[in-house]
Amino acid sequence: MKIRLEEIAHARSGDKGPHSNVGIVFGHEDVYKWALAVLTEERVKKHFEAIALGKVIRYELPNLWALNFMLGDSLGGGGSLSLKNDAQGKTHGQALLRMEVDLPDELAEHRLEL
Repeated sequence: MKIRLEEIAHARSGDKGPHSNVGIVFGHEDVYKWALAVLTEERVKKHFEAIALGKVIRYELPNLWALNFMLGDSLGGGGSLSLKNDAQGKTHGQALLRMEVDLPDELAEHRLEL
């Protein structure tokens, strides 16, 4: 079934100098394991192609069922140097949650209540 990530995860994001940091936390270990194969650096880079001008790096946090992405050169210098509306990347987490994915039927029971 096609869903948005917001149906299976929560997000938090912010700035790291000229880069933004997006953490995605899943509510179930099976969903996290599935996400390891689906949410690749390449896929997230494509999703943020207009924003992340540098490299996208993924960090895995299996003890938290979470993934953390660094979106390289996504803030136009960051903080007071940037002319972007979101110079600190606070909306990047919500933007990633809007990504559409094909969730296997056997994981549908782990969707979050919206």
